[in-house]
Parts: sequence; C-alpha cells; structure tokens
Amino acid sequence: MTIGLVGRKVGMTRVFTDDGEAIPVTVVEVGGNRVTQIKTPATDGYSAIQVTYGERRPSRVTKAQVGHLAKSGSLAGTLTREFPISEAQVSDLSLGSVLPLDQFQVGQKVDVTGTTLGKGFTGAIKRHHFSSNRASHGNSLSHNSPGSIGMAQDPGRVFPGKRMAGHYGDDRRTTQNLEIVRIDNVRNLLLIKGAVPGSKGGHVVVRPAVKGGA
Repeated sequence: MTIGLVGRKVGMTRVFTDDGEAIPVTVVEVGGNRVTQIKTPATDGYSAIQVTYGERRPSRVTKAQVGHLAKSGSLAGTLTREFPISEAQVSDLSLGSVLPLDQFQVGQKVDVTGTTLGKGFTGAIKRHHFSSNRASHGNSLSHNSPGSIGMAQDPGRVFPGKRMAGHYGDDRRTTQNLEIVRIDNVRNLLLIKGAVPGSKGGHVVVRPAVKGGA
C-alpha cells in the first residue's frame, strides 16, 4: 500500500553519465497531484486517497464532480486515480494538499501504468506475433496469412478464443521495475530509464515497484 503520482508522458530523450554512457529515458511530468478525497475504514471500509492531476475547465465537469471537488477545494483535473494506503499514512494527509515529488528518489524502482498505442484492426501475424509463411517456392499470396483456423469434420468448428485478426493495442499495461535516473524538482519531472506505455501527452501512473526490483 503505497502512494503514487499521476502524470503525463512528455516524451523520450537521453541523459549522459559521468562516464559518458548514454541512458535512454522517458520524461514524465507529475506536478500538481491534489488530494480530492480521503477514505477511511470508518466511512468507506478501507483506507485510500483519491488524487487528481492536471486542470480542466469548469464547463467540462459534471455537477456531481463539482460538488465532490468542492469538499476538498481542488480544481477539476484531467485524470483521477485512487491509491490504497495504510491508516497511518492517512493521518498525515489532508484534503486539498499537493503530494510532494520527493517521495521518489533517484535510483528507486517504479512501476508505470499507461494505455498502449492503438494499432487499429491488424492481422494475426502482427497482432499475435506469429511467424509468417514462406514468401517464395510455390507460396502464392499467403505468406502473411494466419493459415488454417479450423479442424476436420469433428469438431467442425472454430473454438472460441482462437487467435485471429482483430483490434490491437489501446490496452492498459504496466511496465515494472523501471529505474528513476533523474528528478527535476523545479519542473516536476521524473526521468525514468527505458520506455513506458502510451503516446506522448498520454496519462500515466507512477508507483513504487511492488516487486522491489534488484
């Protein structure tokens, strides 16, 4: 049960170590995470905090959300997420407070959750990483096809769940045990080694790694 931060994927770049090694990093902007609700066992049956990120015009927010945000005095955000925490952590937080960036340290392992790039309707080869057929020696226009999908007269049907062409991407995915290479407290940026799910400008959630990563 740990507190994470909601942010926006800015893009990718690289940083250089003192030895001249280039490290590819993803830049994530995580400033302005505001606490909009605090849940306790007495009122909700469990301990958690609700956090919102970004800013949204009042005209784009429902009346129910306006009433909910008024309790914490927070501005409407573009993304809201909930983090389960312990009762001891709840006592240290207050409605409307901004979560600090210093809860993360350089070298710490984190899990980053985002929505993968949508690929649209794709074939079975690309969607499921199948091996294609031969492109020559008698193969006529079927080198990039899935091949046979059925069986003989018994059972005489295609089983449900058969991996075939269809919608690919646009899924919620988490990349685990990524390392924080650098923290920019002035611009509220986390520079995380490697790639994270999603496109530039997409929302991501950064949490301390659950597996502890070595």
